[in-house]
Amino acid sequence: MSILAIALLGWFLRGANLADVWRHVRTARPGLLLLALVFVAATFWIRTFRWQQLLKPIGPTRFRTVFRAGVIGFAALSILPARVGDLLRPYLVARQDGLPFTATFATIVMERVLDLIAVLALMAIYVWGFADTSTWKPHLLTPIEVSAAVGGLVAVALLGIMWLLASHPERIGRLVHSTDRVLPHRVALRLGELASTFSSGFAVAREPRGFLLALLWSFPLWIAIAGETWAVTRAIGIALPFTGTFLLQLFLVVGVAVPTPGGVGSYHAAYKFGVVSFFGAPEDQAVAAAILVHAIAFMPVLVLGLIFMAQDGLSFGSLKTLAGTVREETQQEEQEEEQQQAQQEEMRSDEVPVLRPSRR
Repeated sequence: MSILAIALLGWFLRGANLADVWRHVRTARPGLLLLALVFVAATFWIRTFRWQQLLKPIGPTRFRTVFRAGVIGFAALSILPARVGDLLRPYLVARQDGLPFTATFATIVMERVLDLIAVLALMAIYVWGFADTSTWKPHLLTPIEVSAAVGGLVAVALLGIMWLLASHPERIGRLVHSTDRVLPHRVALRLGELASTFSSGFAVAREPRGFLLALLWSFPLWIAIAGETWAVTRAIGIALPFTGTFLLQLFLVVGVAVPTPGGVGSYHAAYKFGVVSFFGAPEDQAVAAAILVHAIAFMPVLVLGLIFMAQDGLSFGSLKTLAGTVREETQQEEQEEEQQQAQQEEMRSDEVPVLRPSRR
């Protein structure tokens, strides 16, 4: 466990009565905890459908392959550093369904943008449609409004960039290739090919129907994620309205983004801050709920991911090795493409021009 995770866990548990925390955990309502597990299962079914929608312009995929790769990838995010799972997910799908890895990886980037849009939209629905913001302290409301505005602008800018990349992958590749004025020709050529292939992964952005479907899938996905948080929170006895989780998700997204293994410490601290500051939850109940919300959100996918890994003959060590293989195979593919292009250029240069009779 990292030093940052330990520090955040210390802050999270500071001042908590551990006996009371354990009592709240033991007396949590089992029916609501079971409902939370149903929401967790729903999130991975929806993630699979959405990812298949993003992958459709690149090539056909099988639901089983995409689902298993998603579960293994998210399990790897919980146990391996440097967000290795974000590399493994597209690699496993690309290897098993015959897709180009670089383009497949681009769909992971698009997923993140769609997630940002959905989280910000749901938060705005709560803040400006359901919340009684008059009871909030100004030093809490202002940062929420500013972050929503900035996040919205960033999301719009990223959508524009994705559309540009999707619409002109060859042009993007040529633009990057033009860096041979300052870089070695071999390096510039490789970067240009990589940029072109990566840009093709955003192909769904230039298809209004496909992109709209992927965007629409993002809302039930995040409503299901919110449902898990709401069910566990209510199971502990905290009076959190369902729409209130739309605001809470913003803090949890930030918590997951902090580089700690499986969000340990950062996720807990983010949850505690949200329910205590905005919904008046008692400290000990907030700590108990945070522990259960994190456990139910992360443990099922970790266990299922380990089962899938065992079935595929993977281990922690092999996942690290596989992550290194991803980078090596990507470089090898680029070299093969470069050699093919060089051979094509050589063949064109060796062609004998055909002399046509003069019309004079």
